[in-house]
Amino acid sequence: MLGPQGKIAFLSLMLLIAASRVAVAQGAAVSGVVRDAQGVAQLGALVQVIAADSAMAGTAFTDLHGRYFIAHLLPGQYEVRASAALFVPAMRGNLQLASGAQAVVNLTLSTLFESTAWLPAERRKADEPGDDWKWTLRSVANRPILRFAEDGDVILVSSSVRETPKRAERVRAEVTAGDGGFGSSGVHNVFGFDRVLDDGAGLTLHADIGTQPGAPNVGQSVEVATGYGMQLGYGGAARTVLSYQMHPEMLASDGTPGLGVMQLASGQKIQIGDFADVEAGGTIYVVRTSGYASGSRPFLKVTAHPTENWSVGYRMATAQDLQSFSGLDTMRRELPVATIYQGRLQTDGGLHQELSVGRKTGRGMVQVAYYADSLDRVAVSGGGGLTSADIAATGQSGANGIVADSTTGNFRFLSAGYKTQGLSVTMTEPLTTNLWLAVEYGTGAGLAAKDGVVMSLPNAGSDLAPVSARTATLALKGRVLRSGTALRAAYRWQPTRLVTAVDPYAPFSDQAYLSCYLRQSLRLGRLLPPGLEATVDITNLLAQGYRPFLSADGQTLFLAQSPRTMQAGLSFTF
Repeated sequence: MLGPQGKIAFLSLMLLIAASRVAVAQGAAVSGVVRDAQGVAQLGALVQVIAADSAMAGTAFTDLHGRYFIAHLLPGQYEVRASAALFVPAMRGNLQLASGAQAVVNLTLSTLFESTAWLPAERRKADEPGDDWKWTLRSVANRPILRFAEDGDVILVSSSVRETPKRAERVRAEVTAGDGGFGSSGVHNVFGFDRVLDDGAGLTLHADIGTQPGAPNVGQSVEVATGYGMQLGYGGAARTVLSYQMHPEMLASDGTPGLGVMQLASGQKIQIGDFADVEAGGTIYVVRTSGYASGSRPFLKVTAHPTENWSVGYRMATAQDLQSFSGLDTMRRELPVATIYQGRLQTDGGLHQELSVGRKTGRGMVQVAYYADSLDRVAVSGGGGLTSADIAATGQSGANGIVADSTTGNFRFLSAGYKTQGLSVTMTEPLTTNLWLAVEYGTGAGLAAKDGVVMSLPNAGSDLAPVSARTATLALKGRVLRSGTALRAAYRWQPTRLVTAVDPYAPFSDQAYLSCYLRQSLRLGRLLPPGLEATVDITNLLAQGYRPFLSADGQTLFLAQSPRTMQAGLSFTF
C-alpha cells in the first residue's frame, strides 16, 4: 500500500509519462531519399535537420536504399541538409513543420561539374532523344521544387527535377522523308527502344531502314545500333554503342557499289571529388567499299574546377562526331568518308587539342579557348549533276577517288590536310528557364580554291589550300514555354569561298549558315494520340557557300561546306 505521498508521487509520474507521450505524438518528422544526379541511391549520406537558430535538431545516416528518417521534431522552421564525401552538399530551406507534420524531403547530391554544365555542347544529330534535351547551362542541385502542395500534415518536396521518376521503358517509331543529303535521303522508317534497369543501367536499340522511291533498283539502306550504359561510383558512368551501317546507294570510284561500316564506340567518365572530371573513350571502326579501311579515334576531356565560378579544361579529339562522353547518347554515328587517297583506301583524320578557361557570369557562361589542329586528311563535300563518267574519271590511275551517293549526286573526297591554330570565345545566356542563347566567335583556317586555279573533279583535292579566316555563330537551343516546341537553330557565318569549316571541331561546325532542327508535339483534343510529334531538320537553308565548277563532261558541280538538306517526319512515342 502506498501512503498519501506515494500516491501523489505515483500520480505525478503517470501524468509526466502521459504528457511526454502527447508531446511525442505531436512531434513532427522528416523522411526521404538521398540520390546522386544520375538517380542512384546514396548509402551512408549524412542528413541533418537544422533549426532557425542554427541549432542541430536531428541527424541520421541513409540506409542501403538511400532512405532516412528523423523524428521528434518540435514545430518550427527548419533546414534539411545532406552531405557525403566527394559531393556538393544539397539542402532544402524554409521547411515549416506543424505539430505532428510528416514531411518528405528528397535530396540530390551532385558534383561541382554536374551543378553547372555548359557549352561547348555536342554537335547536332537528327535522332536526338525526344525527352532528353541538353541545355548549355543547367542546375541539378540546390534547386527545390514542390512536387505536391501541402495537404494536411503531409509535405512532399524535392531539391531537384532529377527526382521525377524515369520511365522504365520507352518505344519510339518515326517516319521521315526528304533530301537528307549524303547517305540519308529518301524515306526512312526508324524504330527506337530504351529501357532503364532497376540498378540504373540502360539498354538502347536503334534501327533505321531507308528506301529511295525514285531509285527502285537500289536496295534499302540499313542502320542498326545497340547501346549499354551503367552507372559507376562517385557519379561516374560507362557506355558502349555497337553500330552497323550498310548503304547500297554508295558508289566507289571504281564502280564498286555499297558502303558498309562497323563501329564500336565506348567511353567512361569519372569524377575526382569536386576538383576534376575526366572523360575518355573513342571509336574503333572498319569500313568496306572497294576495299577495307580500319582505325581508331580516341578522345580525352579533363575539366578542373579550382573555384565554384571558374573552370579550366583540356580536350583532345580525333573525330568530329564523338568528342566527349555525352556524344555517346546519340546512337547514330556519322557515315565516314572512305575512298582512294594517295593510292590506297583511307578515311579522313586529324588531331584536335584545346585548352579552355570558363567563368560563370550570373546564370550564363563565358569560355575562352585556344586550340591547335593537325589535320592529316580533310573530307570535302560536293554535289550537283554527277554522272557515272565523273565517278569513273576519279578512279583513273594516279587520281584520288570519291565516294558518291548515286541517288542524290552528292559526293565526298579527301583533300590534303594542314595545320592551324586559333582562338574561340563562347558566351551563353538564358532567355527563359528553358531557352538559351549562345554566341561564338572563332579564328582558324579552312580549305578554299587556290588563286587562279580552275578546279576539275579528278584533281579537286589538289586544287584546294588552307586559308586563314574567322567565323561567328548565333544559336538558340531549348524549348519554347507555351508551345512546347523543342528548338535548335543556328546561323554560322564564315567566308563563302571556304569549302570546309573553320575550327571543324567546334560545337556548331556542322551547321554552316542557317540551319535548324524543330520538334513539335501535335495535339488536337482527343483526335490525336498523346506522344505524336512532328520534326523538321534543315541544314544551310539559304544554300550559301556554294563554289561551282564544271566536270569533265561539262556538268555543273559544286563544293560546299554543308550542302542544303531538308527532312521532315512524324514520330510516335509510346
